Amino acid sequence: MTRILKEVELDETGPLRTPPRVGRRRVTVNLAESPLGWLHARGHLSDAQFAAGEALRRDWEMAQLSAGVTMRWDAVRTRGSGERGLNPGERQLAARQRFDAAIAAAGPGLSDVLWRVVCAGEPLPDAERALAWPVRSGKLVLKLALDRVAGFYRIG
Repeated sequence: MTRILKEVELDETGPLRTPPRVGRRRVTVNLAESPLGWLHARGHLSDAQFAAGEALRRDWEMAQLSAGVTMRWDAVRTRGSGERGLNPGERQLAARQRFDAAIAAAGPGLSDVLWRVVCAGEPLPDAERALAWPVRSGKLVLKLALDRVAGFYRIG
């Protein structure tokens, strides 16, 4: 796993984006760690919830749903797709269908935070602000969404 360490200051809402000042609480964070991995490493997500999020992210990447800056002709490489005998286009289509079905299984109102944190890699506090939710409400909603996605993927 890649590690990109940076020292940041914290307040009660999370990391500060201002220059460091004396007397503030500081922590070292790994900028290469996904928000989902961060939550799981600190015990906020169960193994099943983490596995469900990783399965959803893997389908997102296999379906090549992220926005591209330029035309890409190369396929996304993922391990263990389990879809032997399918050509790359069929694997991409199957991943897209699984992704859409998993998001539908999460349901309306839950899929927004799920997509932002799992697929877009947005930190949970940023997702809460973007969705105009109260502070610290996103973790509960994300856990509910991941439980539903775990049921879809038959995890845990």
